[in-house]
Amino acid sequence: MKIEEISNKLIEKGLRVTPQRMAILEAIIKLNNHPTAENIIEYIRKNHPHISLATVYKVLDALVENSLIKKVKTEKDIMRYDALMESHHHIYCSDSDRIEDYQDNELNELLKKYFDKKEIPNFKIEDLKLHIIGRFLKTGKK
Repeated sequence: MKIEEISNKLIEKGLRVTPQRMAILEAIIKLNNHPTAENIIEYIRKNHPHISLATVYKVLDALVENSLIKKVKTEKDIMRYDALMESHHHIYCSDSDRIEDYQDNELNELLKKYFDKKEIPNFKIEDLKLHIIGRFLKTGKK
């Protein structure tokens, strides 16, 4: 994603375009690996050496509140961030703490139909996400 596209995303949400917001959102998009706040600060400190961890957390909260990114919590209670806003699931490797996006329209339809039939009393489902936990295997092994 280009810098002007990132800038436009902020403007569309009514947020001021600041160097910190630009750098943090760009980092999440470019890292593309569900980074932690620490991963993000490490990435952006090359060009913004004086940015504080508190600023990074404040900006992350603002980006989440304005639906520009999502929080993803790992099994080890580590908070990570995702720039992919389309409906998708996550594959989580319990060995490496690696998270990958998993998109499957057939699965989405199956889940939607299932919960439409089962209807949870006094509850409206807004989104469904699976957090699939396992291990990445070496090629050729199961």
